[in-house]
Amino acid sequence: MKKIFVILSCVACVFTLSACNTVQGIGKDVKKAGEVVEGAGKK
Repeated sequence: MKKIFVILSCVACVFTLSACNTVQGIGKDVKKAGEVVEGAGKK
């Protein structure tokens, strides 16, 4: 069971990292995630 979880986690990481090909893309994704967390904290 643990092996399946590790494999699925690796696959998810590959898709996530391939979605943002550049450092700028990663920065935008992190910024957007921060804005979502900040918005949730203000509610």
